[in-house]
Amino acid sequence: MNAASGGRRVPGQLYILLSFIPWILYWVLSGFTGGVGVVAAFVVSIIIIIPQLLREEFSLMDFAAVLYFSVAVVAVFAFGLNVFVEKSGFLGYLALFLMAVFSLAIKQPFTFQVSKRDYPEVYWRDSLFLSINNVISGVWAAVFLVSAITYLFLKPPLSVILSNTLIVLGIAFSMTYPIKGPARRAYREFKKYDWLVEVDPRKPKGEGEYDVIIVGAGVGGLTCGALLSKNGYKILVLEQHYQVGGYCSSFRRRGFVFNTGVEDVSGLWERGPLTYLLGELWLEKDDLFVRNTRRIIFKGRVIDVPNDLSKLVELLAGMFPEEKENIVAFFDEARIAYEECYRDAHLYGAPLPAELIVKVYGERKLLDYPKEHPHFYDWMNKTLKQKLDEYFENEDLKTLLCALIGYVGSKPDKVLAASALTASISYFLYGGYYPRGGAQNFAEVLRRFIEDHGGKVLLKHRVDAILVEDGRVAGVRCGDKIFKAPVVVANANAREVFLELVGEERLDRGFVEYVKSLRMSPSAFMVFLGVDMDLSSYPTIIIDLDEELHIVVNSNADSSLAPKGKASVTITTFANYHDFPERGTEEYVKKKKARAEELIKKAEKVIPELSKHIVVQDAATPKTLERYTSMPEGAIYSFDQSIETKKPYFKTPIKGLYLVGASTFPGGGVEGAVISGIICANDIMGWNRRTRTS
Repeated sequence: MNAASGGRRVPGQLYILLSFIPWILYWVLSGFTGGVGVVAAFVVSIIIIIPQLLREEFSLMDFAAVLYFSVAVVAVFAFGLNVFVEKSGFLGYLALFLMAVFSLAIKQPFTFQVSKRDYPEVYWRDSLFLSINNVISGVWAAVFLVSAITYLFLKPPLSVILSNTLIVLGIAFSMTYPIKGPARRAYREFKKYDWLVEVDPRKPKGEGEYDVIIVGAGVGGLTCGALLSKNGYKILVLEQHYQVGGYCSSFRRRGFVFNTGVEDVSGLWERGPLTYLLGELWLEKDDLFVRNTRRIIFKGRVIDVPNDLSKLVELLAGMFPEEKENIVAFFDEARIAYEECYRDAHLYGAPLPAELIVKVYGERKLLDYPKEHPHFYDWMNKTLKQKLDEYFENEDLKTLLCALIGYVGSKPDKVLAASALTASISYFLYGGYYPRGGAQNFAEVLRRFIEDHGGKVLLKHRVDAILVEDGRVAGVRCGDKIFKAPVVVANANAREVFLELVGEERLDRGFVEYVKSLRMSPSAFMVFLGVDMDLSSYPTIIIDLDEELHIVVNSNADSSLAPKGKASVTITTFANYHDFPERGTEEYVKKKKARAEELIKKAEKVIPELSKHIVVQDAATPKTLERYTSMPEGAIYSFDQSIETKKPYFKTPIKGLYLVGASTFPGGGVEGAVISGIICANDIMGWNRRTRTS
């Protein structure tokens, strides 16, 4: 029974004291009773280790005590060697030193076994937990060695005082380092960027002066701006495009409406970040989003995915009867892990990364995180492939469960299970949503909220430079216009922000090289079709794993997105930016046309005779996406989302400059962008504790 279950084990701190009892008896009694101290220590060490023998688990320190005192008893009483009595302090501490060094050599630090008594099993496999115990055991090895040397060269009572002082210090270190150590590691690098810029929204502003300037009107920037404007901050949003939204936008062709990226939105369950955002802005979910229906095509089989977890489990169990118990167990754990991820989200609207857990909740919270989130913590330390392999043998089932991995943009063996859980598997748990009126509508609602609360949104205003004075933000320049603010929030790709808008010369060379090394995520090729067909019998989203494409019948989510009796359809597949020639060239036009015809032909396997009913057709290549969003290489998730990429912090080396959007934590997607905006707004407002209940 482990500590997590509240079992009958002796707590670690008390247990270590019990382990010292034979040694204390040995050192104290040897000075007065000679060999009796050795016998007493031997007897007590045997008593302590007997329960361990019965449980078939051993404490190295207790085993070392039995071994040492067995040798001492034989030496004293069989051979008359009083060295174990006369040099009890030196030999005892030397033995403990050798025990500690041996435990480190075999990569089983002796304090690790003690610590396992105080922490649930989820900690035991954690490399950080092991490294912490390596440090603590190393400190104790030093304590034991210095104490041994003290007894070798000093006489009582000075030797006793010094060794006891070291023991007390060792105990104090053992109690504080598990709290301080992880917090220091998590916060150490971020601390360099964790500057403070005080912004007083009540202070009068002059012409062209703002509390916060937001560069880029993507969902992350609009979220941040809406929350700040609600709290009285004077906000300016500058957008290079003729409309807001970034990838969360739409366009209209002859009565047909198409989204430029967003098809499936997560985070709208009870404790989701979008639910939180809508609540903060007094908006209703049902006015803005509608639940998606979805279909998966795999090996020629059509699978309509239920919007009910129990029915989904039943469906999959019917398809893979040999995996039935594993399917039930997997989704039970996935649901618990997902809910654990958002356990504290009601306080600030979003789950926080490790460095912010330390900053916002305190050092103890980080230490307790695995204990309070045991299932999610396990997903944080494995890839999706590892997690699926834990539960399933059938490769087809694993492939089906990865059907939405495109929402992450990485392969199962390259993405953290936790990231896949929140960005793809969560759709099976709580469903996904389509923005009513098209994605543009949601972005416009956020824009109007900002303007209704005193903010200003300027379109067709490309920022040419972020102004920096004495290492801190001073504002931005758009053409010949200067806008001033002590805080700038960049909702743009971090590479463009640092290398072009700030300038390499203002940044540390190492940081510049880091930014340049970041790989972009995949891009996409999209075909937009307005067809004179009634496609209402189809689900909104069709994921064809055989042909590697997504088909979205936009008008099935919202009938207003197409003329009556007709349908708005988007076909999407991943694409490589470098596969396309330069825009405007004849080669580019040919490539774009050929790729569109190829996708339409593939889609006709799902929707027969689709090509015969096209009344509107358009397409977007990665270079189209780059042109309209200014995202390098038309990357749909900004930087690569795999475990190989460490995203930039949301706070930057330039004081007053923040990042929001897919470039920073937690990554791509509408929910990810909203989380980044919520975090940024909270930091600007000083993390004032919320009182909302979960």
